[in-house]
Amino acid sequence: MSNIIFETKPSIYKHWKIEVQNNTAWLTMNVNEDEGLFQGYKLKLNSYDLSVDIELLDAIQRLRFEHPEVSVVVLSSGNEKAFSAGANIKMLAGASHAHKVNFCKFTNETRNLIESSSSQSQQFFVCAIEGVCAGGGYELALACDHIILSDDGSSSISLPEVPLLAVLPGTGGLTRVTDKRKVRRDLADVFCTMEEGVKANKAKEWKLVDTITKKSVFHEKVNSLVKDYQSKSNKAKGLKGIKLNSLDKIIIDDDHIKYSTVELQIDREKNNANIILNAPTEKPPSSEKELFDLGDKIWLLRCVRELDDLLLHLRFNELDLGVIIFTSSGSVDNIIAYDKLFHTYNSNWLINEIKNYWERTLKRIDLTSRSLVTLIEPGSCFGGFLSEIIFCSDRSYMAEGVFEENNKPEASIMLSESNFDFFNMSNGLSRLKTRFLDSEAKIDELAKVTNKTILSEEAYELGLVTFSFDDIDWDDEIRIFLEERSSFSPDSMTGLEANLRFAGPETMETKIFGRLTAWQNWIFQRPNAVGEEGALKSYGTGNRGKFKKQRV
Repeated sequence: MSNIIFETKPSIYKHWKIEVQNNTAWLTMNVNEDEGLFQGYKLKLNSYDLSVDIELLDAIQRLRFEHPEVSVVVLSSGNEKAFSAGANIKMLAGASHAHKVNFCKFTNETRNLIESSSSQSQQFFVCAIEGVCAGGGYELALACDHIILSDDGSSSISLPEVPLLAVLPGTGGLTRVTDKRKVRRDLADVFCTMEEGVKANKAKEWKLVDTITKKSVFHEKVNSLVKDYQSKSNKAKGLKGIKLNSLDKIIIDDDHIKYSTVELQIDREKNNANIILNAPTEKPPSSEKELFDLGDKIWLLRCVRELDDLLLHLRFNELDLGVIIFTSSGSVDNIIAYDKLFHTYNSNWLINEIKNYWERTLKRIDLTSRSLVTLIEPGSCFGGFLSEIIFCSDRSYMAEGVFEENNKPEASIMLSESNFDFFNMSNGLSRLKTRFLDSEAKIDELAKVTNKTILSEEAYELGLVTFSFDDIDWDDEIRIFLEERSSFSPDSMTGLEANLRFAGPETMETKIFGRLTAWQNWIFQRPNAVGEEGALKSYGTGNRGKFKKQRV
């Protein structure tokens, strides 16, 4: 199978259409049934696979960066028969276990992006449902700020995964119904075990939608909702966006990919991937005009776009690489200079969007089911926001002193404002607060050393790194760690890491991804779902799945 490509643009979309007028974006889903990612299925009734969601992610990113003037996005269907039938069942039945899990994870991350659009970018999403809206289709609606359903006798919503497919609503449907929509638990139980779903009146009564309206005035009501949400938005007038151009990406060979700021080197014998982050060599923009003149060429935006693309490539295309190693190269001072842009221009919409993009990408690192380790070596540049990668990692190793026959500067870390309640995790806490759950005093102590060079011994004493080694022990200790990690069961590692990464309070996000990692991951391997007589394999044949009745 060829690699999945995540970079796209509206001119080559196959499944979505964007129209922008009067500060409103009309985002229309009209899936081309013959343009699925893989062979063997047709995307009928606006059912979707990963290719559809790749375009959706791109569309939402572009609305944020290229159309900051937009305050309302109307999500609707171009299919007369259906809003969306959800994730394509034949695709799920034929996909590998890893692809199913990563597909669900990616769609959830994309839904989270929709959910954050109103709070972070003042772009409100209105979902206009006409026709059948089932499974992942309704889960897409759940991500929006407002759901309007046509009361036409045929339009309906449903989460039929349990009765039809013997799996869970994979895009966080169970959690969003109860925690976001505040649907009563018993009614949620009924709703999530109904094949046929519910129509207008009951959907409104059970709080599954916000508005119902007759077909004859449906579009008038949608336009009225648009005006209501436009009045709620506090966006500045006259904002002009920047264009997101193609990434500067060179595939040297299967083991080596190079971007303008990020590099990937793969060691297949040791089953690991090294992501190298290169600090900028140019000075940051010194004015808002210079910032906008640079557009998508500003290092802060280039780096996060390239890192995000690389993370998705590893997640979907390099399943055998069990460890991701983060290293960096360049001047810490240059990183801190760029870091200051977040705070100097914190009211600037573009800087705000770049900050939000970094937050999403750091979360994508958190949610990556690989062992993550950061190596802070001589010549590294982990400072400010970039040092968040250290705190994303399961472990970190820092070199002590100057290495023999190495003229690079001694390894150091520098904290900044960006490490304190700036880039929060899915649990709603900063990574430092998650690291030191029981100690506000420790956070206060760390705040006192911001913008100071922290060398290895101090970093270890402060608890910022896991281990510190000099050049005598460095190579051996790193080798032993990597060999040990590779010797463990990948399944147990996935479970261990997912459990340890999200200490602290539970949120809707942690619930969604925790259940995906534990429950859906397990269910996707059970014969009741994927066995030869399981529900996914039986769907569409006229036969129902045959279930083993033992509760486990």
